[in-house]
Order: sequence, then C-alpha cells, then structure tokens
Amino acid sequence: MMEVVYTPTREDLVDAVRVQLRYGLFRWLRWVLPAAAVLAFLTVGLMMTGPGGAETGPLALMVSLGLVAAVLVPAMPRLVARLMFPMIERQGEHRASVDETGVRWVTGQSEVVGRWQLMARYAETPTQFVLLSADKSGAGVGALPKRAFADPADVDRLRTVLDRNAARM
Repeated sequence: MMEVVYTPTREDLVDAVRVQLRYGLFRWLRWVLPAAAVLAFLTVGLMMTGPGGAETGPLALMVSLGLVAAVLVPAMPRLVARLMFPMIERQGEHRASVDETGVRWVTGQSEVVGRWQLMARYAETPTQFVLLSADKSGAGVGALPKRAFADPADVDRLRTVLDRNAARM
C-alpha cells in the first residue's frame, strides 16, 4: 500500500479539469465551440460583404457569440476550478491510500473510496495522475499529485499499480 498526504491547489484542479474535458463527458466541447466560433465569424464576413450592408445589431450579436465561443474553450478549466476549488479547499489536507483494491481519500470532512472497477481509467500529466471513472462521461475524477511523493521511485511504483489496475488514457 502507498500513502500520500497533500493539500490540493487550484492548479491541481485546473489540470484535472483539463483531463476530464479531454476524456470525459464534455470532450465534444473541444470541437463544437471552436467550430461555432468559426461559423460565427464566417457569418460576420458574409454579413459585411453581402448586398445592402450589415445591420449593426445582428452583426454585433454574431461577433459576440464568436468571441464567447472562442474564449470559452481555453478558459473553461479555470472557470470550473474557480467554482469548485472553494469546496475542495475547505476539505484541507488530503490523505490518499492506493493499493490493489483501489484508492481511498480521507480528509477532515469526508472519506471516498474508489475501487478499480469504478476508477478504471487514468491519465498522467506532468504534475499528477488523474483518475477517471469507467463510465463514458468520466464524471468521477480523482487526482494524485506527484509532488506528494517524497521519493521519485514512489511515482514509478504508483504508475505500475495504475497500469495493472486501470487503463491509461
């Protein structure tokens, strides 16, 4: 069994949300929103070059929609983290135990156990391991920051346990 103790940071959460957006329920947003921005700007171009000139109201609306769609994709992980982090921060220090049955997170206010059947997928980022639930939505997310491990060999041991019990994304 491996045990780590850490206090989650806002950047940990941003990183985990990025992984969830890439492999979870909202992965379609990575394609739909940029496509919507391109369509909005093409519409603006057509409105401006079309016969009779463009009316300011619809033109401003399309420019606004295009900008919102273009900015939302890169900003979404930070927006979600901003909303969720206060709840995670109140939990304080996290203690995670990892073994062949799964992961158990304990804080001052909660205890969560994720068996490998539930947390069946994971992605490794430069700063942490992000565990995702087995369902297609990837709604369940847990993270184990690499900075919590005192010895770099422990990071390799954790990777080995994860590779044995979960699918790498």
